[in-house]
Amino acid sequence: MSFVRKVCCIFISCFIAHVAFAQNVASVNGKSISSKEFMWVYKKNHGGLTNATYQELSNYLDLYINFKLKVIDAKAVNLDADTAYKKEINGYESALKKQKKTSPKNVDYDFIMNEYREGVLMFNISERKIWSKSQENESELHNLYTKNKSQYAGKSYEEARGDVIASYQDELETAWIKTLRNKYSVKINQDELRKLAKP
Repeated sequence: MSFVRKVCCIFISCFIAHVAFAQNVASVNGKSISSKEFMWVYKKNHGGLTNATYQELSNYLDLYINFKLKVIDAKAVNLDADTAYKKEINGYESALKKQKKTSPKNVDYDFIMNEYREGVLMFNISERKIWSKSQENESELHNLYTKNKSQYAGKSYEEARGDVIASYQDELETAWIKTLRNKYSVKINQDELRKLAKP
């Protein structure tokens, strides 16, 4: 290959990569989040609303990236290979195909299926990393209650246990997200996010 052809190929490859990234709001561990996917999820979770400011989209993207990181973590421990998981996904897909309004040819079909697949994975990994731990670790719950006793308005440990569990879950989640953010690469396309925003 001549030098000129090589330079042209590199330029075209870089241009294609740039165009592809321009249509994505972010990438998590090298996997892109397209603008279409992000806005579909945003609209679905905000009552069909699409007129969002840059700050609103940025805040929601931050949450969505955390969701994606949890999904990656679930796949890292092979939760997507679990037989019960596969059975649940196949069952949902069969039910979805029976609905006349949603078929594999429908534009939303891929988004709906992907959301369900990832949602179940996120639930399963969260159960393992947060919910089970918070229910089982009585010594940590007692320590948290003792350390923050003034916040529970004079309630005994038994009376405040529900609130203590919620606080402990928040602590576990914050630590987990921090670990995931350090472990996996996250890139945000601010220019694309600004294009999607409506002042």
